[in-house]
Amino acid sequence: MAGSTHTVTNQPPPLVGYDAYTSDRALSEAVERHLDPELLDEVRGELAALGKTCGSAQVQEWGVLANEHPPTLRTHDRYGHRVDEVDFHPAWHRLLGKGVAAGLTAAWGRPGGHVRRAAAFVLWTQVEAGNGCPLSMTHAAVPALRTDPALAAEWEPRLTSMIYDRELRPAGHKAGALFGMGMTEKQGGSDVRANTTAATPLAEAGTYTLTGHKWFCSAPMSDGFLVLAQAPAGLTCFLVPRVLEDGSRNVFLIQRLKNKLGNRSNASAEVEFDGTWARRVGEEGRGVRTIIEMVAATRLDCVLGSAGLMRQAVAQAVHHCAHREAFGGKLVDQPLMRNVLADLAVESEAATVLALRLAAAYDDGGEQERALLRIAVPTAKYWVTKRCTPLTVEASECLGGNGYVEDSGMPRLVRESPLNSIWEGAGNVQALDVLRALQREPAALNAYLQEVGKARGADHRLDAAIKALLTELADLEHIEGRARRLTERLALVLQASLLVRFAPPEVADTFCASRLGTDGGSTFGTLPSTLNLRSVVTRSRPQA
Repeated sequence: MAGSTHTVTNQPPPLVGYDAYTSDRALSEAVERHLDPELLDEVRGELAALGKTCGSAQVQEWGVLANEHPPTLRTHDRYGHRVDEVDFHPAWHRLLGKGVAAGLTAAWGRPGGHVRRAAAFVLWTQVEAGNGCPLSMTHAAVPALRTDPALAAEWEPRLTSMIYDRELRPAGHKAGALFGMGMTEKQGGSDVRANTTAATPLAEAGTYTLTGHKWFCSAPMSDGFLVLAQAPAGLTCFLVPRVLEDGSRNVFLIQRLKNKLGNRSNASAEVEFDGTWARRVGEEGRGVRTIIEMVAATRLDCVLGSAGLMRQAVAQAVHHCAHREAFGGKLVDQPLMRNVLADLAVESEAATVLALRLAAAYDDGGEQERALLRIAVPTAKYWVTKRCTPLTVEASECLGGNGYVEDSGMPRLVRESPLNSIWEGAGNVQALDVLRALQREPAALNAYLQEVGKARGADHRLDAAIKALLTELADLEHIEGRARRLTERLALVLQASLLVRFAPPEVADTFCASRLGTDGGSTFGTLPSTLNLRSVVTRSRPQA
């Protein structure tokens, strides 16, 4: 009898042994929609295999271990020599190797490369978001390097390799390489033109030495870095290799690793340059223009990463409520809980549909799609990443006290959730970037209006929202103070237009009814009871 008090009942089983791809209908449908039919069989198999990997107990345990054993900095070896190395738990290397092998750095030049990579990034973020940083930096470095054909020819095959080589040695001797980035400094933050790191030209054309610091350096264990520094002609972009061609270490002094709220598995560092060898990327004085394509790509990854966190939070919440009983029935069948879950599910689906639409625009590459990306990427980056935190907190609440306990995995999602809103330019930076596009690049606004116009006439609430948006866009003078509100409306109208065109009617109806009014769905679980909420929740439930 003494042991009977330890009988466990009414506790949901862990969400393991499932296919995170095929059970995510919003994601799988978006992939089917945006890919060439000739690629579908290949990509279905590729993503389903990755989905099963993501849902496996072993890989999920790697994610836990990588966060429980964060990286450590080793500045010197036992003899006092400066080494500046970052040591990681083996689980980190296993995860990073899987991510590279899954093509998360190999979008450029592959058929449908950006859509298939975007879907994989959404999936992989659900296992462990920290290793998304080096994967994202490596992927995004390619368009910046392409401003110099010789550099691109040398480095692009290494960066797009699907082989993870963790050893620090000359990049030319490696089967694959990873990249990091160093832009911000103590005194400037997002204002990179205030950077003081100095670049001094060397005798060999295109080479320099750098002296200065970086307040945030992403992925400091990487093989190379894109860095901004002040050259004689102004702010310029440089490639800093970690190891020089002769095998010697470049001067790359890691002062400390950042002690972050979340993203614990990933190393972010303060670094110093002191006569550090670098190679110029692009023209002198054109550093921002050179690196801007990298920034745009990493901003899209912030959207994808947030969409992945949101999806995992919703999957955990729905899974819990589908098994947990309270007050005489399953939680998922309780009207108020069903309202909350449906609201969360619709928010997650809207984020996924928008993120994959932007990835498809990268694959298209046409002038119209590039113009759309110019305004849609900062808009999506602003809004989707902002919605991630309240969604993950609400999803944790669906688990009750269990959601506040580390074993559930929900606290890790909550800690991770603000990150993408801050990295690559926080909310104000994105909103101001949207204003610049509206005021200076009419082609961007025209592309946006053509995109949302494809859904005109399909939903009266969307038509009214487009009309109100046009009225607001008619006067862009003195608009900076309301830039956030305008960016929010741009995002909601774009999401609504995509859902009206592509999502099941119950999903589009729920979104338009709750997001296009004056309150914008500010509190989860306040959906009109007339909506088909049961179907929305059922659609979002993960399946083994």
